[in-house]
Amino acid sequence: MKIEKFQELADQFAKKHVLVIGDLMLDSYMWGKANRISQEAPVPVVSIEYITHNPGGAANVAWNLSSLSAKVSMAGVVGEDIQGEQLLNIISEKGININGIVKDENRDTTVKTRVIAQGQQVVRTDMESLESVSEDSGKSIQNYISSIISQVDGIIIADYNKGLLSKDLIQKILSLASNQNVPVYVDPKMDHFFEYRNIRLFKPNALEFSKSMVRGVCPKTGEDLRKKLNSDHVLITEGAEGMLLITDEGDFKIPTQARAVHDVSGAGDTVISVYTLTDLAGATPEESATIANLAAGRVCEEVGVVPIKMEMLKEIFNHHHS
Repeated sequence: MKIEKFQELADQFAKKHVLVIGDLMLDSYMWGKANRISQEAPVPVVSIEYITHNPGGAANVAWNLSSLSAKVSMAGVVGEDIQGEQLLNIISEKGININGIVKDENRDTTVKTRVIAQGQQVVRTDMESLESVSEDSGKSIQNYISSIISQVDGIIIADYNKGLLSKDLIQKILSLASNQNVPVYVDPKMDHFFEYRNIRLFKPNALEFSKSMVRGVCPKTGEDLRKKLNSDHVLITEGAEGMLLITDEGDFKIPTQARAVHDVSGAGDTVISVYTLTDLAGATPEESATIANLAAGRVCEEVGVVPIKMEMLKEIFNHHHS
């Protein structure tokens, strides 16, 4: 792809409005140094120097989109707790519409805390509720989607299997999107793998795809999966091996473009965000996957979960096309 075509696509991002639906998390980072081993157990003692907080899960998808100048609305659930309030404030500060985020007093906000010493993740702790959200919260989410769907250019469903997305809610989202001709892009988890039908993009990772082959009526190839779901495109992310894109025109292998990998956390969120925006901007599937692959490689150069920013995307594109 020529630089001029890339710039034409990037210029379209600010004109797109994307609705992100999915499981919300607060990413907490404890940054410090480890200079000794504990006398209590064979583990490092990390002296914490400072703590930061970022949007995580589906909120990180929204953050990626917002960082690329798109208009973003968010639908999901947080707990009625301090962490939920903190997450709402952070998401709002990123310029993301939070009107579709529901507070549920019967569940805790999901918090992932990573302890990082000398630039390396030492341990991660998770605090989360895995049960399904309440019926009232589910209805509130559905009502919000109904009210805004005519205003959006595309929908991303980011399923982290934390209780928001039920079979019923998925079917209602897809029905609403179909009625409005709004394309849907899905980052799935195994529990609802085959519920996402008649969509624009299905983006499992290699592990999720391999697990699908041993469950029930199973696809044997990416093309089998594409046909089973009636998805326009399937994009299987394969870590260091890059990506495999499947369309009705064939398969396209896209090798990884990372220059140096420090942290792969959040790379999948970047992939679906960039693929969605470039696809909505008029790129071909192969162009969308190629740019998304470059973006994922770029964020992997950072420590911790970071979004792809426009200047980062342009820099990595120019690096590989100079």
